[in-house]
Amino acid sequence: MALSDLSRRWRPYPVKAPASGMSRRRGFWERVHLDPWLLGLLLLLMGAGLVVMYSASGQRLDIVIAQGIRFGVALGVMVVIAQFAPATLIRWALPAYLLGVMMLVAVELVGDMGMGAQRWLVIPGVIRFQPSELMKLAMPLMVAAYLSRRELPPRARDLAVCALIVGVPVVLIAKQPDLGTSLLVGSSAVFVVLLAGLSWRIIGLLGALAAAALPLLWMNMHDYQRRRVLTFLDPNSDPLGAGWNIIQSTTAIGSGGVLGKGWMEGTQSQLEFLPERHTDFIVAVLGEEFGLVGMLVFLLLYLLIVCRGLWLAAEAQETFGRLLAGSIILTFFIYVFVNVGMVSGILPVVGVPLPLVSYGGTSSVTLMAGFGILMAIHAHRRLLPR
Repeated sequence: MALSDLSRRWRPYPVKAPASGMSRRRGFWERVHLDPWLLGLLLLLMGAGLVVMYSASGQRLDIVIAQGIRFGVALGVMVVIAQFAPATLIRWALPAYLLGVMMLVAVELVGDMGMGAQRWLVIPGVIRFQPSELMKLAMPLMVAAYLSRRELPPRARDLAVCALIVGVPVVLIAKQPDLGTSLLVGSSAVFVVLLAGLSWRIIGLLGALAAAALPLLWMNMHDYQRRRVLTFLDPNSDPLGAGWNIIQSTTAIGSGGVLGKGWMEGTQSQLEFLPERHTDFIVAVLGEEFGLVGMLVFLLLYLLIVCRGLWLAAEAQETFGRLLAGSIILTFFIYVFVNVGMVSGILPVVGVPLPLVSYGGTSSVTLMAGFGILMAIHAHRRLLPR
């Protein structure tokens, strides 16, 4: 036997170097299909939200615990949904959309009333939820699945089909009445269409048509919705009625100054001048107690979440994933923009909660399910050829 053959035969097998701590951590996050940066930002936001919630609720520990449990459920939903491949999500699109529409019809027929609106379905002894919240995911899922199978940019026929897909649930939600949610559901579909490469000429045409339809929208608004718009233009026209909410919220934010009055030291919120202080108007509590600095910290946290989400969406390797992921994170941005805008008086009050800070169960689960879809699209991109 030649010496060279013997040396090859008895050469020891290479020993693999132990994986570094960073590699092990990266491997763990890849196995569970989660993005650690986005998850960390979301946990930080929820934790800070619970701190604000304790003060906004009047130091009611039961409300904070209930919100914490809802956050836990929402995180579980996010983790589960993150495990599904985009191909599975496409198969769910039509069933989820049809189920959502059927539940909206059920709300119209047998829905539970609350605060002057018929928006909830109740399963006695089990759950009370808003089907309109589920449409915030089912809508972009359906439109993205439809457009991903068509030639892009979308043609006029495809736009007409998308308008029909969007119109049915939006009208049903607006009839509850819930103008804020109907606008959010509609905007989630609009973002999908815009990301599909719609030309600026068509965007301008659709914008002109929307502006022309505003008088029709005004005529079909409920009286309280019209009052909200008029109050937005002049809050002092009815300071003890429709203008009370916005006057108190802007007073609370302004009185906080730069550094705020201190945690649980806000007069507008603690003395209950501020309505809906632990739900839609929780930003006013934040501004009064933590001041401009506290609000900027929260806005920076939201900005980081949006930037990370857009980066994950840009990493998607196929059309469906890019359209859906982009729509989810842009709709999240609209949530924040509309809530902060209405509480600070630059937008009409439409009843949109502050994401993952305002008290609420269905909205938290829906938002975290959306982030689960975003992480699923990003995690499964490695399985596709580049």
